[in-house]
Amino acid sequence: MARRRFFVPAIHSGAAELRGEEARHLARVLRAEAGQLYEISDNHAVWLAEIAEAHGDRVVFRAIEPIAASEIPVHITLCAALIKFDRFEWMVEKATELGAERIQPVETARSEKGLLEASRKRSERWIKIARESSQQSRRVRVPEILPALRFPAALAVEADHRYFLEEATAPPFLQALPEVRTQSDRVAVLVGPEGGWTDAERQTTATAGWRPVSLGPQVLRAETAAAAALALVVNAWMK
Repeated sequence: MARRRFFVPAIHSGAAELRGEEARHLARVLRAEAGQLYEISDNHAVWLAEIAEAHGDRVVFRAIEPIAASEIPVHITLCAALIKFDRFEWMVEKATELGAERIQPVETARSEKGLLEASRKRSERWIKIARESSQQSRRVRVPEILPALRFPAALAVEADHRYFLEEATAPPFLQALPEVRTQSDRVAVLVGPEGGWTDAERQTTATAGWRPVSLGPQVLRAETAAAAALALVVNAWMK
C-alpha cells in the first residue's frame, strides 16, 4: 500500500512542519506517531519523511531522502466556464487528478448570474479541494486555482495549443493535436457552460486563435467534457 502524501509549506534543513486542520487529522484521526513514515512535497519535490513530533495541530517531519516522482507530460490550463458550484467542485477535483496545472474559472454569456462574484468567496474552498485531490492522486505539485475572469479576458490565456470544446460539428479533438509533442508544450482547453456557447462567443474565440474541437456526437455535461478532454490530452503527450 502506498504511503500517504502531504503537502508542506517548505522544507528547511531537512525538516518540515504541518499545522492546522491537516496536522490535526494526521495526529488525531490517523494517530500519527514519531517514527512513522510518510511522503511530503513542498510543491517542488517529493521526500520520504519520518515523523519527529505529532502534537495537537502541529506535526514535524524529518526528510530522509528524495523520491523519484512521475511528472505530468504536458502543461495544461483548464479554462472552465462557471457552473453550479457543486459540479464545479467536482470538476476541480477531477481536473487535479487528471493533471491540470492551472484551472481558470470563466464567466460566459450563459453562466448563471452572480457566479462570478460568488466565485471570489469560493476560491479558498476550490484551493482546498485541489490540495486534497493532489495528495490523493500523489501529485508533486498542487494546481493553481486562478481568480475568475470574464470571457474576453480568458481568451488571452497563453499556450502553444489552444482548443475550445464544441459540438459534434467541430473536428474530432484527436485530429487537431499536433504531430510533434514535447513535455514543454503548453495546452489550454476551454470548456463552455451548461447552455453552450453563443454565436458571438464562437466567433470571438475563433478570431482569438482558439481551435474548435469535438469530443463526439453526444452532448456532455461541462464537468464530463472537461474530464474527457484532459484525459485525452495527457495520454496524447505520454511517451
